[in-house]
Order: sequence, then C-alpha cells, then structure tokens
Amino acid sequence: MDQFLKDLFAGQQYDEKNFFLIAGPCVVENEALLAEVAGNISASCKKLGIPYLFKSSYKKANRTSSTSFTGIGDEAALKLLKAISEKYALPVITDIHSEPEAVMAASYVDVLQIPAFLCRQTELLIAAAKTGKIVNVKKGQFVSGEAMKFAVDKIYNAGNKKVMLTERGTTFGYQDLVVDYRNIPIMQSSGVPVVMDVTHSLQQPNQASGITGGNPQMIGTIAKAAIAAGADGIFIETHPEPSRALSDGANMLRLDLLESLLEKLIRIRKALV
Repeated sequence: MDQFLKDLFAGQQYDEKNFFLIAGPCVVENEALLAEVAGNISASCKKLGIPYLFKSSYKKANRTSSTSFTGIGDEAALKLLKAISEKYALPVITDIHSEPEAVMAASYVDVLQIPAFLCRQTELLIAAAKTGKIVNVKKGQFVSGEAMKFAVDKIYNAGNKKVMLTERGTTFGYQDLVVDYRNIPIMQSSGVPVVMDVTHSLQQPNQASGITGGNPQMIGTIAKAAIAAGADGIFIETHPEPSRALSDGANMLRLDLLESLLEKLIRIRKALV
C-alpha cells in the first residue's frame, strides 16, 4: 500500500494485504442516512480488517434531467461529511466539479474526487492537486486506460504525488457501459493505486425517462473480477433502500448485502497474495 494511503488509514486497524473500500450513498441526503451507512460499513470493515474511506457527493452537478435532485446545499452537505468523519473516525471523499470547489471541499474532506466526465479538465486537476489533498481521478467513459497517465502527470507536475485512478466502465453504444479489466494493470503502470468503481460501471445512462438505469444484480460479478484482476481498491455506492435513493438508486447495492460481498472478495484476495 502506498504511503499516502497508509497515512490516510492510519487510525484504522486493518490487514495491509486487503484491498481498501470506498463506499457510501451516492449523494448527501440527510444526516440520518450518512450515519446509518457509515456506522454499518465501518463496523463491517473493522471486523474484516478492510481499510475504509467513506464516500458521498456533497452535490450532484451531472444529472440527466434538470428536475433531478442535486443536493441539500453545498455548505450544509460538507458540514455533515465532516461530522461523519469525526464521529466515526473515518476519512472522507467527495466529488468536485470546478476550481473554486476544490478549495472549498478541501476544508472538509480528506480526498477530492474528479468525476469521470471531467478527467481531462486541466485547470480542475491542477486546482485539486494544489490543495495538497489526495486526488482520485475517475477514468472517463470515453478515455483509454493508457491515456489516464496524462491526468496523473498533470497532478504530479502541480506538485502533488498523492494520486489514485478509478476504472468505471467504458461507453458501449448510447445506453450501456462495459468494463475492460485490462485497464486495471494498465493504469497501475503509471505508479498509482487503481480502484474499481463497481456500481457506476453498471449504470445504463441516457435513458428516455431522464433517469439513469442500472444493472445491480451484476455487482458481485464486477467486484470479484476486479479483485482477481488486481485492483487495489473497490468503490461501491450503497443505500439501505436503493429504490428510495435520491440519486443513482438503480445501480446501488442494498446496504445489508455489502458485508457478505466483502467476505467473498477477501477470499479471492487471499488466494492471490
């Protein structure tokens, strides 16, 4: 595990041979939801020895429809993320979408995430790098694994060596994604940890309804294949009741199913090391 990740998870007891987990609800809906998800996953990860990074977007800037939920307010959501971090002693990651957001969010969270559609935005990458925070760049659905080395270079050249890359599927036609597992070792060749975003890889975007669809029954398949391919981390969005989630419910994992999946992934990981 890279030193910046060891520092990130320093307050947790975990097996260094394990993958790390990024998980949480897609977007900040309310304090009760964040607490329920963080508390449950934190307990599971402690039991299983998995380093855990809590994830929730403080706002959703990229939605299919203008009527879709985007957030409860930037400052309110960021304050809730900070409170969850302190209550459960967890590092927190959230998405940013512009240079001013990088500075604002860095005051509340430990890791800044660059959404897939923005992975080529040079000024955004540099702004994130200059905060000194860890930067996780999600591979665009339209970008090859090889091309992501340029995103890494932009952050490195801005003076920040704390970088992760995340695979989240590749556009396949207008309304589906496919995962090319070659991208995991290809992006690792840039010298950075690589995460598999399991749930976003199962999205079915651009639906006529204006609401992104999903294929959550394949979550276990995608996750197990990613561990077998050598992913350093696994990213899973989860919710107690995905059908009632305010964003991306169609591809999220039900919260009570997560621990059993993690147990299976650990067995695969142990077979590889």
